[in-house]
Amino acid sequence: MDTARTPDTDTLVIGASAAGLASVVTLRRAGVAAEVLEASDQVAVAWRHHYERLHLHTPKSASSLPGLPMPRDWPRYPAREQVVEYLEQYAASNGVRPHFGQRVSRIERADDGIWTVTTDDRTWTSRNVVVATGATRVPVRPTWPGMEEYGGAVLHSSEYRNGEPWRGGRVLVVGFGNSACEQAIDLVEHGVEAHLSVRSAVNVLPRDLLGVPVLQMGIAMRRLPTGLADALAAPLVALTVGDITKVGLRKLPYGPQTQIKNDRHIPLLDIGTMDHIKAGRITVHGDIARFTPTGVELADGTSLDVDAVVLATGYRPGLEEFLPAWQQVCDADGRPTVSGGRTALPGLYFVGQFVSPSGMLREMGIEAERVAKLIASS
Repeated sequence: MDTARTPDTDTLVIGASAAGLASVVTLRRAGVAAEVLEASDQVAVAWRHHYERLHLHTPKSASSLPGLPMPRDWPRYPAREQVVEYLEQYAASNGVRPHFGQRVSRIERADDGIWTVTTDDRTWTSRNVVVATGATRVPVRPTWPGMEEYGGAVLHSSEYRNGEPWRGGRVLVVGFGNSACEQAIDLVEHGVEAHLSVRSAVNVLPRDLLGVPVLQMGIAMRRLPTGLADALAAPLVALTVGDITKVGLRKLPYGPQTQIKNDRHIPLLDIGTMDHIKAGRITVHGDIARFTPTGVELADGTSLDVDAVVLATGYRPGLEEFLPAWQQVCDADGRPTVSGGRTALPGLYFVGQFVSPSGMLREMGIEAERVAKLIASS
């Protein structure tokens, strides 16, 4: 007697933001039956909760998902609200109706090859699963001695909205990524004395180089060896950004393309932070040694009193929270070893897990199309 199970659908996509929407659209275009599970009650929930000043650091021409260009009358670098609008339109125009309120608590593969996805109120089954929950699902919140005695606010950059609550005050942002530096700019624009705690050596690129978006150059150079690409870009970066060591920053011993490939970190795409630092409106400090009741003590022994500390200290995928077999498809830090391709677990795919020199939205679309072809041909 044939006891083979019939799954609910061929492919379940987990997450209804950019990566998930691109995945389900490309799967259906490839003839694959697919459904989307989303924990919240809206698409693009992560974009809705980002800080208000956020704009794409990639131009709209390189930020569209498969099949729907961003509007021509939008600015080169769309704002957060426009990205939300675009993702809503992308879902609506492609007839994507996610199953909302489906917080996934477990994803596992049975002996018969069928995947089981457990949510708060039901169990779903499918032949394949595409995890599109992103590399920034869980905020990383480091701790320091004395934090419990500090009297000001401590918040992760994911909780930051704007600098208005601290107008006229002083705020320290920990980190030197794109969120950290744009939030520091936002603080300045809200009349806040802004400070940056920068622990590590960094790379800085202008967002635009000679009028051309630098990430478009990244697309052109990504086929080159990383060392060669860095060498070709170095003179122009030196000309436009200058010597970052003169403002208290340490330069990484390798260039931005190598940084992206080896460290999986995007260098700072400068949209004004360096000008504020040079003008003294943002002050650069080293690492934090400990918190004090009124602020922090820095590694060089100096103290800084601040009204709040914003931890722009990154994220992690948090896959171990719902994928028991995560160690088979992730590195020791819990990050997938493959995104946009076959993993070590048959039928399990990731989309949108790797940073890209050509822009995350563009890369998500490319990965989604690649995964759809793999699933359709399997």
